[in-house]
Amino acid sequence: MVKTDIKETGPEKYRTERDSIGKKDVPGEVYYGVQSLRAAENFHITGLAMHPEIINSLAYIKKAAAITNCEAGLLEKNVTSAIVQACDEIIAGQFHEDFIVDPIQGGAGTSLNMNANEVIANRAIEILGGIKGDYTIVNPNDHVNYGQSTNDVIPTAGKMTSLRLLKKLKRELLRLHEALCEKAKEFDHIIKMGRTQMQDAVPIRLGQEFKAYSVAVMRDIHRMEKAMDEMRTLNMGGTAVGTGLNADERYLQRVVPNLNEISDMQFVQAFDLIDSTQNLDSFVAVSGSVKACAVTLSKIANDLRLMSSGPRAGFYEINLPAKQNGSSIMPGKINPVIPEVVNQVAFNIIGNDMTITMAAEAGQLELNAFEPIIFYCMFQSIDTLAYAVSTFVDNCVSGITANETRCKYLVENSVGIITAICPHVGYQKAADIAKKAIKTGESVRTLILEEKLLNEKELDQILDPIHMTEPGISGKELLFK
Repeated sequence: MVKTDIKETGPEKYRTERDSIGKKDVPGEVYYGVQSLRAAENFHITGLAMHPEIINSLAYIKKAAAITNCEAGLLEKNVTSAIVQACDEIIAGQFHEDFIVDPIQGGAGTSLNMNANEVIANRAIEILGGIKGDYTIVNPNDHVNYGQSTNDVIPTAGKMTSLRLLKKLKRELLRLHEALCEKAKEFDHIIKMGRTQMQDAVPIRLGQEFKAYSVAVMRDIHRMEKAMDEMRTLNMGGTAVGTGLNADERYLQRVVPNLNEISDMQFVQAFDLIDSTQNLDSFVAVSGSVKACAVTLSKIANDLRLMSSGPRAGFYEINLPAKQNGSSIMPGKINPVIPEVVNQVAFNIIGNDMTITMAAEAGQLELNAFEPIIFYCMFQSIDTLAYAVSTFVDNCVSGITANETRCKYLVENSVGIITAICPHVGYQKAADIAKKAIKTGESVRTLILEEKLLNEKELDQILDPIHMTEPGISGKELLFK
């Protein structure tokens, strides 16, 4: 039990709170208490504020717990009402500044859980007409945390927060998918040179490339949706190690349904609460899906940077929207800054995924103590990817234009089209023509006609842009139609 005295110290009011460590002065006006203050002093790691979504998730959990304990006859109605009101105010955005603990902290999230307990308790005390710190009215542990443990509250909050952030990310990815599909239609008639291993390969339509990007993004969305389902299984009611110690049976049965009702989300209670308390592999699965998506987007960004390279000495097949000056020394230089930031976000997400993997692996016996770093990396990965996708759509993809004449020129002057001619003249002869074209600089078409291997009509049929870029139609089938 934390005891409190109110006293004056100079011009400011303080209250002295006591915990198992000893006494400590807490500013009289704040809603956090002694345990939050100790944690803030111990863990000045990132210097960042706690993510607002996990603060809201904790308020939903504490609200559901209070309602459930009241239904079970374990919490007085006036105390329950005050706790519920305090939680609703937090969800509305109030008192977030009183969540002072660092996102990265020792203790498996106990500091964050107690920060929530203290803020809610002190606001509830105030609602009931008391003075902040008078924990005889509403106690952070005995009332707000009743029937709970950090070990079921914190993973539940992490899952709730991840789901909310993933939904935002999904919305941005769907916008990207739509933008890519629009570009696929717009560019469907434009023939360009396909490349493998950065060498000329065979022709492809620019629209086909963008269509492939859209398919990859949708696959990432589906992969992420499947991983999101793993965030819906909670260990609430398991308390410290999954055995449910100190949780009333009525509470155990009703806390997750009540959480669903007040949060408008769909969770299920784990059938094995011990497993769900011990293991954090579900976060590894979600992180993996986010990483896979980041890899996809980084590859697309790479392609856009390559295709837009130049404008005189590169591919120059597409134009990216000019967003800002590209150099402090080279006048007129415009860099592909939006694809570049997508690449950098992807690099960071890949590193975060490794951290999440190692932290999940590092659990011992009945608990993993490293949830804070998992959540810090997970929330950062999801948030930054959503922001990166948003700017990618609005400031890059939607404004891409094609240099159709340049694309056609590169196709007609490439040796890559020899692949389409190969079935008609044989592999060896086709290879000889390709070598000669590279050596002399003459086009494949010119050399084929010079050696009278095919005539103009036959070449036009074989090198028809659409037929060269549609699967299932061979050159021989074209000639003998």
